[in-house]
Amino acid sequence: MESHRRWLPAAILVLALTALVGASPPRSVYDFTLNRIDGSPQSLSAYRGKVILLVNVASKCAFTPQYDGLEALYKRYAKRGFVVLGFPSNDFAGQEPGSNAEIAEFCRATWSVRFPMFEKITVKGRGQHPLYAWLTSRPEPIGGEIEWNFQKFLVDRRGNIVERLAPLVEPEAPALVGTIESLLAEPVPEGVSPPTG
Repeated sequence: MESHRRWLPAAILVLALTALVGASPPRSVYDFTLNRIDGSPQSLSAYRGKVILLVNVASKCAFTPQYDGLEALYKRYAKRGFVVLGFPSNDFAGQEPGSNAEIAEFCRATWSVRFPMFEKITVKGRGQHPLYAWLTSRPEPIGGEIEWNFQKFLVDRRGNIVERLAPLVEPEAPALVGTIESLLAEPVPEGVSPPTG
């Protein structure tokens, strides 16, 4: 019963948002569109057929050096159909206070980030972005409130969330790398163009 209490409010929010816009409820990450960090809209359906690592990020966190490992993973596996998607958030101890332009510059200049970054969003509490309301409303162990910066969600080539990883899990942890490699070994779904780097 306790586990249901954690994700029930987010599930209600997703249903309420769906009712307001008159659309069918989202079924996968592909049903969401967000703005890239430069302000241009990006449908996550553009990543259909890829293995995706969704990460809420921050510039002034003890885990910020994980940008290095995230970029290394992206470089290593991009040509095989892997992508990291970064979602800056200022929800934890004010550790992402900058503007989108400042965040983009920091990521480029300090960590040489080239993987796709999105505009700053809210991942927890009031104003939670619909993507994160949907993610956190999934049944446990995927669902539940975002713990901190650098929470990770791993998505397979079909858009299924297969694993949620704690902020402490380093991007290049052997278990995570092994899971990514096994997901990349799966065939691209029928009707989906093979991903390119």
